Formats: sequence, structure tokens, C-alpha cells
Amino acid sequence: MSIHTVSPLFVGRARELAVLGDALDGARAGTASTVLVGGEAGVGKTRLVGELAERADDALVLVGGCLELGTEGLPFAPFTAVLRGLVRTLGRDGVARLVPGGSTRELARLLPEFGEPDQDGAEARARLFEQVLGLLERLTEDQPVVLIVEDAHWADRSTRDLLSFLVRYQRGDGRLLIVVTYRADELHRAHPLRPLLAELGRVGWVTRLELGRLTRREVVEQAASILERQPSPVDMDRIYARSEGNPLFVEALLSEVSGGDVLPESLRDLLLASVERLPEETQELLRVASVGGQRIEHDLLSAVAGLDESALARALRPAVAGNVLVVDGEGYAFRHALIREALHDDLLPGEHTRLHTRFAEALERDLSILPAPRGAVELAHHWHSARDTTWALISAWHAAAAARKSTAYDAQFGMLSRVLELWDHVPDAEARIGVGHTAVLHQTSVVSYLAGEYDRGVALASAALTEIDRAAEPATAARVLRQRGLMRYDLSRPGYVDDLREAASLVPADPPTRLRGQVLESLSRMLHRPEQLAEKIANAQQAIDIGRAVGDAATHAHALISLTWERCRYSQIDAHRDGFVEARRIADQAEAYSAIMRGAISESDVLEGAGRHEQAAQVARDGISLAQRYGLARTSGTFLSINLAEPLVSLGRWDEALEVVEHALDLMPPPPHQASLQGFGTDIALARGLLDRAETLLAASRRVLSRGKFREQTVLPHVRREVQLLHAQDRLGEAREAAARALREHDLTADHRYSWGLLVHLAELGGPLLPELRSIAEWLDVEGGLQHAQRLTFTALTDQALDGAEAAGRRVKAWDEAAAAWAALHQPYGEARAQSGAAQAAHAAGDRQEATARLTRARELAERLGAVPLLEQLDVFARRARIALTDGAAPDGLPLGLTARELEVLREVARGRSNREIAGELFISVKTVSVHVSNILAKLAVASRGEAAAKVHAVGLFDD
Repeated sequence: MSIHTVSPLFVGRARELAVLGDALDGARAGTASTVLVGGEAGVGKTRLVGELAERADDALVLVGGCLELGTEGLPFAPFTAVLRGLVRTLGRDGVARLVPGGSTRELARLLPEFGEPDQDGAEARARLFEQVLGLLERLTEDQPVVLIVEDAHWADRSTRDLLSFLVRYQRGDGRLLIVVTYRADELHRAHPLRPLLAELGRVGWVTRLELGRLTRREVVEQAASILERQPSPVDMDRIYARSEGNPLFVEALLSEVSGGDVLPESLRDLLLASVERLPEETQELLRVASVGGQRIEHDLLSAVAGLDESALARALRPAVAGNVLVVDGEGYAFRHALIREALHDDLLPGEHTRLHTRFAEALERDLSILPAPRGAVELAHHWHSARDTTWALISAWHAAAAARKSTAYDAQFGMLSRVLELWDHVPDAEARIGVGHTAVLHQTSVVSYLAGEYDRGVALASAALTEIDRAAEPATAARVLRQRGLMRYDLSRPGYVDDLREAASLVPADPPTRLRGQVLESLSRMLHRPEQLAEKIANAQQAIDIGRAVGDAATHAHALISLTWERCRYSQIDAHRDGFVEARRIADQAEAYSAIMRGAISESDVLEGAGRHEQAAQVARDGISLAQRYGLARTSGTFLSINLAEPLVSLGRWDEALEVVEHALDLMPPPPHQASLQGFGTDIALARGLLDRAETLLAASRRVLSRGKFREQTVLPHVRREVQLLHAQDRLGEAREAAARALREHDLTADHRYSWGLLVHLAELGGPLLPELRSIAEWLDVEGGLQHAQRLTFTALTDQALDGAEAAGRRVKAWDEAAAAWAALHQPYGEARAQSGAAQAAHAAGDRQEATARLTRARELAERLGAVPLLEQLDVFARRARIALTDGAAPDGLPLGLTARELEVLREVARGRSNREIAGELFISVKTVSVHVSNILAKLAVASRGEAAAKVHAVGLFDD
């Protein structure tokens, strides 16, 4: 006779448990990681993570499961469960004390116990995600934390997005282990979890673990543990053959064999057999429960079943004792989803409709049985499954509002789409929900934008516009046109300016309205070309006046940022920079987070474009601090890392820039941001002669840029790097072809800031393109110190008036002026290159003393930077010119041309330490150590760490 339904002995899985155990040990030691556990249904994923939880007795184990609800899961279900468990353990105030800043207004989107959520907006979800991660990080300060998310194959998009955020942005030195389970056999080709798993699988701290079936020997162990005796070989042959090593099927088969029954023919019959042995009233209750999903609240089950507490307990007890149901908090869950699925699939069509109707009616009577927003979403699911079109439409409309409050925009989009699908089937739909069809189309379009469904959003907005009489409803048309324009802009589709201009024409200027201010602000922000400058400024000024008049602080601040950026234009910063301060004050008072972040981004950008690199870096750092304060560190804060890395590259603080880049890339920002960050890494790699590294980074950026249309500020620097790499690889012909192609395909007059940098590097190629380059340069204005230095460098390279022996002195002067301009900007690499040109010009003019002085200065700068190719060029010129240079330390006292950080790394390399050991010693990332080691090997002209160590010992560098 069967003694146990489930094996008391944990069988097999030694390797898998060891992987999880190592990850747990890592979390204990301060190395965060994630393990993705996949396997077919019934293979033992829950049992495996349960064993891990039992062994993590020194850790806080948080468990939440994704819940199936129709074709999509319940929004944020596992995180809501985790949060509810924390409130149960620590109390609401206890959780609030752990949240960074002490405010739980974002957590209120998941649990109503935390009050009313903060204001909505595009950044609301980012703040929620930051707050969840911040809470987990605070919990790890006291003990290791294991977060287990089960059944991710049922996760809706909101859950997947938050899970992805937590995995990508978990601190590398945090004591956090995230474990995710999913059914591998559910992941068909189009399953939405597939791309997420592939993406996360490429993250360095993520491990994928596939759980296979048990071997025959392990099945025998499992059977012996369940039966408390050794099964007969005949029985084991039958059971292993039928179960094929799936532990759940082994348990079910053993139950049948021990009862002496004939084995069922199908898996469904096998799973139902354990139910059919229960009392009839229990079977009926289980059929009811199966309609409620994998997990059902006690109060809801009682209301739907229509049983009093005594009768309900009597019916439930055999199901729990028979291990069909398990107690789960304030409700019950099926021991395995396959049992629920078998019961649900066994329902007759009439039963299916009737039971869903009973669930819907119970929730209509008391929606508070379930926590918000789950109640509204489940109510919509049940009315839809009951095929009651009228109530399905009404409930979907209300569920959409509840989903928005939780920032579950994809769920809101799905519910609004359902309203549109059912509209024609409900004659009085408008009267039922109080909103017309056009308004629903517009709202669905707005939500699609928040959900990232831009193409659908454009189509929905276009459909709404066909229903709007612009003459009769100009304001409605303007709202939809603005929305479509914004989405077209994000998609890099033509027509966005036309949409915004038409929207502006439809909203009267008098009296001033919030809508007109928003339209004009959006239009001002989207105008970038030089010929649109006057229109941009006029629209921004009008939007400011309107925002001030109607009390719309966000529009006021955004418009002021646009106006200030345009007025500064790199040469008028001191006269207009106060506009950024005022915009930040206005936005801060209104908690307009988007405007606050945009202000920091715009101000640091304009300062960098003007060549004020130190100021730009400081503004970007301050912006990152603000992002942390407002719960946007890993979104807007990551974007601001781009604006921090750029001035650091300009200032020659390349190692510091690389650390910023590597840290930001570790956070897995959106692909366009990755491309920008990788671009700065490419610049440094090219300057240091790390051509393989440059080619790898450039290829990664190329893949991103090939997927869309981007503005000149992204494209032109990429083109420059492509040409530079070809030139550095001695592929001059291909470099000139790429340069000619760039001139054909890109308008270099559209953005002077990035055009000048490209022109300088194209001019270095020489050849037949020089006349065209000179012609383009004549059309380009010069704004600010950076463009001035670039123009002087371009002139020194290309001015025909400097040709000939009689112009030798003028050539020296031209290069000296360029070098002085770069020095004034504190850009050592630009100065070193200009000093190199000045040295060669002075030598050509016959002035060896001046040539030596300039060459010495250029070499000092290049050595400090580790700019190996430039150093080699300078040394070749010195030899040919017979100019003697003093070897030894750079001006800052650092030997071998190494930076201070590189010397620290080299010391550890010489001690025989690995990259990971060096990272721990110097408190930097392993990737950063790898970059430093590559730079060191290049500067020392050695091929391996061993050769580097030998060279260090030979010169006695670290003998002290």
C-alpha cells in the first residue's frame, strides 16, 4: 500500500542543487546572481527550489508565483505575493522603513495597503521598478535574500519587464540570489518568454539550468521512498516505461499500482484518477476551484461554492489530505498545475460557462474579496470566459483603469483592445461605459505608447482621426494628432512634424489652454534643423507663457529647457544657462520627474558641446544623483552615464570614462544607449591602438544602428569611427570609399557639432575628397570653443594657403593656434595631435628647437594617455628628423607611459593575481580590469601577462 503521495526523499538532482548551492554561497559572500531553471511540467522544478529554500536557513527566502489568467498572466502577481508576505512578516511600517526615502507611494500600485500611488506618467513604472529593487537591496543589508519566481511561462509582460529589470540591475556586490522557474515544454516558437530568456542568458551573472528527467535508478529510489519498500522489478519496468522518468508521473503511477487498479490509458486520466478517489462533494468543489485558476482565495471559493464554513471545510479536507490542494497563505493552490488543467479541461461546455458566470457574479457582489487590481482583472476574465459580451465589455473597461493604476500598461492595452473588439456586439456600449468609440480608440493609442506598441498606436490614432470631424471637434483632433506625432517621432517615421503643426493649428491661441501648451512644447522639442530654429524658439516661448498662465508646471519646465538649450547654442551659455536652473526649480516643485531628468541631460549636453567638459561632467554626476533620489537611477541615470562618459573622454580621463561605460553597460540599458556607450569605448580603443577591441565594439554598435533610423548626433560619430578604424588598419582605400559614401548619404550641414569632428578625421585621409570637404566647411558655422578648435585643426590640415615652402611659418602658426585651442579646452589628446602637426611644421620650416619643444609636449601628453599609435608616430618622426628625446617618466612621474590606475593593476598582475582577484582588491569590475590589462600589454609591447611581469621585474619597477 502507498504510504506517501510525495517522496520524502529528495532524489537525484545533485548537480543542479550544487549549481544553486554555489549561487547561494556567492550571495552569502556578496556576489549577486540569477539562475533560470527550466524543465517540462512535473519534472520537479518546485521541489528543487524548495530544497534550496530549506538549505538557505540563514537567508530570507521570498517566493512568488506567476498566475495564469486566460491567455495572459496576472500583472505583477509574483511580486505582489512577495510584498504581501513581507507586510505579513514585518508589518506595513516595517516595510516602509526599508524603502529608500521612506515613501511607499509606488508600492501602492501593487498593494493598496500602502495608500494612494504617486502621480501617473511615463516615469511612474520606472519609479515602481526602482522601489522594488531598492527594497530588495535594503533587505540584503541584514541577510542574504533569495527571491524565487515560479512559473515564469505564465508571466504577463509587466511581470516579465520587472523581472528583467531586477535581473539586469541587481548590484553585483549585493547578497541577492534570484531564481526563476519555467516550463520549457510550454515555450513554443512565438512564446514571449523565449526572447527574454535568450536576452538574460547573455548577462554575465545569469546561469541557465535545464532540469532533465530522472534516470531509472533514481526512479527506483523515488518509488522506494514513496512505498517504504523496494518495488518489484516488474512494477518498475512498467512505471519507468510509462513515466519516462518524470517524477510527477511516477508518483501518480505508483498510486495506481499500489491500489491494484489497471493503469489509465492517458496522462489526463492518470492525473484525474487521484481526484476521482475523493468524495463526490470534494470532486465538485475541485471542479469549481479549477475555474478560479492555479490559486484561489478562501473567501472567493466560499462565495462561488455557496457553502458555509463547516461544509466548505468538510469538502476541502480530503483534497488537502490527498495532496491535490495545498494551503497557500489565505487560500489554496493545486499541488501541480497539470492537475488543475486536467480538471478544467474535463468540464462540459455548459459547466464551463456556468462556473465562470458564478465567479463573475460573486466578484460583482464583493470585489474586495480579491486585492486590487487583481479583482478587476479577474472579473473581466470571468465575464469574458462566460461569453457575456455586455458585461465583458463593461468589466474590461474598469479592469483597464485598474491596470493603469498598477502601471501594467500591457494589461491595460489588452483590456482596451477587448473593449474595441466587443464594441459592435454591444448596441449601447457608449451608454454602458460613458465614453464614445473615438475616445476609446484615442485612449488605447495613448496606452499603446506607454506599452511600447508604437506601430499599433499609430494605427489606432489614425483610425480615431478618421472618425473625428476636425471642424466640430478641433481639440479632440489635436490631442490625437499630438499623440500620433510623438509616436511617429519615436519610430523615426516621417510626418511627425506635420502632425504637430496641424495639431497646433487646431487649438486656438485665445484663451490659453493646457492642450495648446503641450502641443507647442512637443513641436518645439521635435524641431532640430537649422532652418527650423526660429519656429522652435517661438513655439517654446509660447508654451512657456501658456504653462505659466494655466499652471502646467511640466509643460512650462520642458519648454524652458528646449528654449534654453537652443539659446545657449554652445557660444551663449553664460547668458542663458540660468534657464536650466529655473526649469529645474519649476519641475522640482511639481515633482515633474521627466522634466528634472531632461534638464540635467540637456544642460550637460550643451556644456559638453561648448567644450566645457569639467562643468558637463559635474552636471551629469549631479543628474545621476537626482536620478537616484527620484528612483530613476537605472533608467534616466543610465542615460546620464552617456553624458558623463563623453566629457571624461574629452578630458583624457580615459580609464575613469571606461569605468563609467562598463558600469552602465552592466546595467543593460536600451540598445541605442548601449551603442552610444560602446562608441566612447571605441574612441579610447582606437586612440590606444587596441584595434581588435575597437572592431568588436564598433560591430556591436553597427548592429544596433542597422535596426532603425537615428539622428545625426548618433550616426555621424559612428561614421567617423568606421573611417578611423579602416585608416588605423592601413586600409586607406576603403577608408576613403567610406568617407565618400558618408558625404553622399549624410547632410553634414544639419548638426554642426558632430559634423566638424567628422570633417577633421576625413581630412586626415587626404586625397581627392579634400576640395569637397573644404566646400562643406565653408557652409558650417562655428559655435563655441570645441567647434573653434576643430575648425582650426581642419584649417591646418587642409588650407591651400599653407602649401609651399614660403608658407612654412604660417603652417606652424596654424598648428600652434589649434594646439592652444585644445589646451584651453583641457583636451590633452586633441592638443597632442595638434602639437604633433606643429612639430612637423616647425621642422619643415627648419626650426629644430621649436620642433623639439612641440614634439616633447606631444609625447608627454600621448604617454600620459597611453595613446600608443600616436606615440609610435612621434617616435618615427623623431628618428627621421634626428631629434633626440629623453626617455623615462612622463611629467606626472608615472613610468612606462602608464596611468596611475594601470600601475596599480600591473602591480597585481606581477604578483600573479587573476582579473577577478584584482577586481576585488581594487574595488573595480572584472571587465574594467580586463580593459586595463589589454592597455598595459599594448603599452609595454608584450603579448602576455607573463611577459609583462618579466619586464616589470627586469626594470625593478616594484622593487620597493
